[in-house]
Amino acid sequence: MSLMRKKSVQGMLAFSQRTQSLKKELGVFDLTMLGIGAIIGTGIFVLTGTGALIAGPGLMLSFVIGALACGFAALCYAEFASMLPVSGSTYTYAYATLGELIAWIIGWDLVLEYLLASSAVSVGWSGYFQNLLAGFGLTLPDALSAAYGARPGKATFFNLPAFAIAIGVTALLAFGIKESKRFNNVVVVIKVAVVLLFIALGVWHVKPANWHPVLPYGMTGVFHGAAIVFFSFLGFDAVTCAAEEVKNPERDIPRGVILSLSICSVLYVVVSAIMTGIVHFSGYAGVDHPVSKALEVAGLDWVAGVVNIGAIMGMTTVILVMTYGQTRIAFAMSRDGLLPKVFSEVNPKYQTPYKATWLIGAAIAALAGFVPLGTLAELVNIGTLAAFSLIAIAVIVLRKQQPDLPRKFHCPAVPWIPGLAVVFCVFLMGQLGALTWLCFVAWLLIGLVVYFGYSRKRAVLANEAA
Repeated sequence: MSLMRKKSVQGMLAFSQRTQSLKKELGVFDLTMLGIGAIIGTGIFVLTGTGALIAGPGLMLSFVIGALACGFAALCYAEFASMLPVSGSTYTYAYATLGELIAWIIGWDLVLEYLLASSAVSVGWSGYFQNLLAGFGLTLPDALSAAYGARPGKATFFNLPAFAIAIGVTALLAFGIKESKRFNNVVVVIKVAVVLLFIALGVWHVKPANWHPVLPYGMTGVFHGAAIVFFSFLGFDAVTCAAEEVKNPERDIPRGVILSLSICSVLYVVVSAIMTGIVHFSGYAGVDHPVSKALEVAGLDWVAGVVNIGAIMGMTTVILVMTYGQTRIAFAMSRDGLLPKVFSEVNPKYQTPYKATWLIGAAIAALAGFVPLGTLAELVNIGTLAAFSLIAIAVIVLRKQQPDLPRKFHCPAVPWIPGLAVVFCVFLMGQLGALTWLCFVAWLLIGLVVYFGYSRKRAVLANEAA
């Protein structure tokens, strides 16, 4: 029965208020910017090219499917966030509804999602940064340009730019949420402006003939494309990780989640339509900068340079928000006794979990510097899809078990909307490869070893029961 022990919603809220140590700095605008900062980055600037090769012009439909899966899940998140405005996001929600073991599995999934996503985006940032340097005639030594084996035929050893950006973002987060918020808000405005510039100028160079055939690989390609570009939507859930630093969480978190996801979904569909309209989808083979590639083909080289700068800035905020989300998940798990207490120690001056921030940031930087991470999108996606499915189930469970709990936001049409979230997420998981599933299962097994060997006996609820 200890595996199913749950934290009471009332107890979580009381504990959060009693031990409040994180500074409340965020409003609905900041949360929307936080979500957009996490969502618009590698997905729109890199994965659109990969998705086009898989789905052709049907990539537009792939993005719609991915947006629907996230949209249904976002409504579930919004209900929980309005009811449980505490750090921990999905992990915390599961602890209140599905029990400790399921909460641990979700938390362990989120560790995988944020850690690898931050590292992968750091590597993508490095690629764009080095392309920008090359435009000025500057190049790094091969040994410091990429991880070992990342570039066949070259003696690469360490990705210095990827390591440096990860450490820089970590330092910014360690100094405080106010400073991080300001930086994120400014950069998000700039990169959204860059995306809108691409749309405004690129739409005049679309050749409708490039959209034929619309579905070159049928719906199979569209579904596989949706499973890949799902990575593009990661980040809206990071908004809920900020719950304890929000001035009015019951009202603002649901708005921030839904607004950020809605804005980004529209931008993704429009950008993918223009990209595949300017360049035939087959033209994106081997291209790691598809948006600027489309502009180069259109003869808009100066805009392509602006987009490259926007991509660098865009991916910087993705790294920031993903690293932020990782530290807050670890903070919540540590406070519950499932991780060592070092992860929940708060700096009295900056009011941030500074030790957790530096430990996690160092891990992200090391992975980004030493490991080629270009194929990690699927592995990140499968953990996230699993977490989304479980939180949708949790909404149904809590509505049945505790229907009278105060909810400032109600997910509509329960159990149908949460049920659709589960169906969409499980379907997309089924589109991922066997190797991805094998790695995912291996990660879960490692997590179970850690739980039964360390966390189960040290959990706060275990001590209370004793």
